[in-house]
Amino acid sequence: MELDWGMILNQYIRAIGWSIAASVGFAFGIGIALKVFDLLSTDIDEWEEIKKGNMGVALIFISLIVMVGLLVYKVI
Repeated sequence: MELDWGMILNQYIRAIGWSIAASVGFAFGIGIALKVFDLLSTDIDEWEEIKKGNMGVALIFISLIVMVGLLVYKVI
């Protein structure tokens, strides 16, 4: 059994390409989700509350990031 180095190199390149696509998709997805959430919740300044140490707002942001990450993961 002989190794086909061309096929192995092709698989590595494809894996790296998918990793880059996933990271770019995740970055854009998180950015868009946080911006939309910020626009929808006009009554509170989330970033200022997080700076003050409000753990409730921080947990909402964490859950939003995790959920968007899971959605991007399933799509890609």
